[in-house]
Amino acid sequence: MRRAMLWFPPLAIMLVIFFLSSQSHPLPIVTEHVWDKLLHFIEYAVLGGAWYRALRGEGLSAVSALVAAAVATAAFGGSDEWHQSFVPLRDASIRDWMTDLLGGATGAAFNGFRGRFAANPDQ
Repeated sequence: MRRAMLWFPPLAIMLVIFFLSSQSHPLPIVTEHVWDKLLHFIEYAVLGGAWYRALRGEGLSAVSALVAAAVATAAFGGSDEWHQSFVPLRDASIRDWMTDLLGGATGAAFNGFRGRFAANPDQ
């Protein structure tokens, strides 16, 4: 059960991203008012943080979990951009992928720093 709780968040987030990427015009009320790069950054920061949490829970060191979370998020972002290239009215973008990578690494790092300071409140 513990492992399921570790891996459910990143898998659920990836499913939501895949679902939204499958739509030609997802969440129009949001996407018309918010810069798409900000949306990419936020969703992939959440994913990167979830990956970091799962990998740390599996026993990886903080640095290894950070690197692995960033790589996993970047790989998923790349596959998502490729997937979007097949969706009508969508396209693949290297800028979106770079934003995904930056968001994922930031989310993983944030979770790492948050965990470190929560474990050591005197620092």
